[in-house]
Amino acid sequence: MRALRILLVEDSPSDVRLIREALKGTTATVQITVAWDGVEALDYLRQAETGRTAMPDLILLDLNLPRKNGLEVLAEVKAAPNLKQIPVVVMTNSWAEEDIDAAYSLNAHCYITKPDDLDEYLNVVRALENFWSGLAMVA
Repeated sequence: MRALRILLVEDSPSDVRLIREALKGTTATVQITVAWDGVEALDYLRQAETGRTAMPDLILLDLNLPRKNGLEVLAEVKAAPNLKQIPVVVMTNSWAEEDIDAAYSLNAHCYITKPDDLDEYLNVVRALENFWSGLAMVA
């Protein structure tokens, strides 16, 4: 079975570090590519469309990003014929109902508000990995 390829779109170094740490403890092989803002994420995905880099199996997307916010990224991903099939999990600090509604109306697969508790945060990331690598993904 090949590695689960995750594009992590996150501008917080501490959140990137937490997600990497949580995924170290999993049984599946996970390859994480980090895009630090929305423009970088879309550049990476355009390269994946042309075969210059690996297409991700899953996108973990923060909403509060510099240069291009997560909802804009989500809209572009879901409008692109070669990208729209990639599952996008929004993982953000926002509890705002309008953000949740907007994410789902743009076809996000899941919306998760980042837990404040460290152990819960790690558990959420591990549960995401278990679901996407074990149940939802076909290698």
